[in-house]
Amino acid sequence: MTRRVPPVAVAAIAAAAQVAVSPGKRPTRFSVAAAGVIAVPALYLLVGSVVRFRKHRTTVDPRAAAEATSLVTGGPNAWSRNPMYAGMLGLLVAHSVARRSAVAALPAAGFAVWIDRAQIPPEEQHLEARFGARYVAYTRRVRRWI
Repeated sequence: MTRRVPPVAVAAIAAAAQVAVSPGKRPTRFSVAAAGVIAVPALYLLVGSVVRFRKHRTTVDPRAAAEATSLVTGGPNAWSRNPMYAGMLGLLVAHSVARRSAVAALPAAGFAVWIDRAQIPPEEQHLEARFGARYVAYTRRVRRWI
């Protein structure tokens, strides 16, 4: 396992930053309902993928991608190669909608850039080394995000 920061910790930091950059912005019934429209599918991507990984008895820790025992391609992973990250991002976007703050979307964007540039490329290298042609075929069939 590497010494990388866990993506869930980065998402939590982004959520805290959203609160910090939007003081005084309180959710309304309408903003919570609008956020729910985003949060429900985001939760499906995140939780559904974790459940699939557990079912296949493979690691959900992205810092241990080299230890993956199965290439999970069903469920949410049939639509996104990174549904857990897409789910986390969706929850951050939903949080900014609930807070009624465009500025609160900036930490969500920062999370997306960090994940896309710093976290995913090493994971992809490990998965290609581990699963070879099966992983390459999967990358051709399924987008990185959605």
